[in-house]
Amino acid sequence: MYPSIETNHEPPPSAPPETPQPQQTTAPLVLGPTVQMLQPLAPNVSVLQVPTIGPVSWSTGLFDCCNDVDNCCMTCFCPCITFGQIAEIIDHGSILCCASSGLYTGIMCLTGCHWMYSCFYRRKLRGQFFLEESPCGDCCVHCCCEPCALCQEYRELRLRGLDPYFGWHANLVRQTALIPPAVGAMTR
Repeated sequence: MYPSIETNHEPPPSAPPETPQPQQTTAPLVLGPTVQMLQPLAPNVSVLQVPTIGPVSWSTGLFDCCNDVDNCCMTCFCPCITFGQIAEIIDHGSILCCASSGLYTGIMCLTGCHWMYSCFYRRKLRGQFFLEESPCGDCCVHCCCEPCALCQEYRELRLRGLDPYFGWHANLVRQTALIPPAVGAMTR
């Protein structure tokens, strides 16, 4: 019924055969609060290779307690309050300041090993902000110089925009108030 048409599946002789060109991509590298783009990957790299970047330094030193005299005095006389404020921020508000302070005080009064509890939170803080373990291990820092360690953690959170004095929920409200509305968003 229909005439058969022969088709030639070869490319015309004047056109060179097409070779697929590899795409160069960039991979995002997340470092705490900032995002950096890596250089384009070479065409022959088949697996994404992310360079290892070491931990960052603390914003202030362990013995820079006088940088925040109010917090230094509070920590000297009532370390449980400073610890509770730090713990609430690190736990993202899941445990309130008064609960952490009470537990810290109970451990301090019953066993005297409150530094072990606060050492755990120093480790969590370092993990959240990719901080180096300095000047020595977390447990050693809290065992030998508990007030200085708490002051350093408090200052680190403040310098990163999370003021432990206000608590987790108030910090969220402050940060959402600072975020401008999206361009083109509907407003009244």
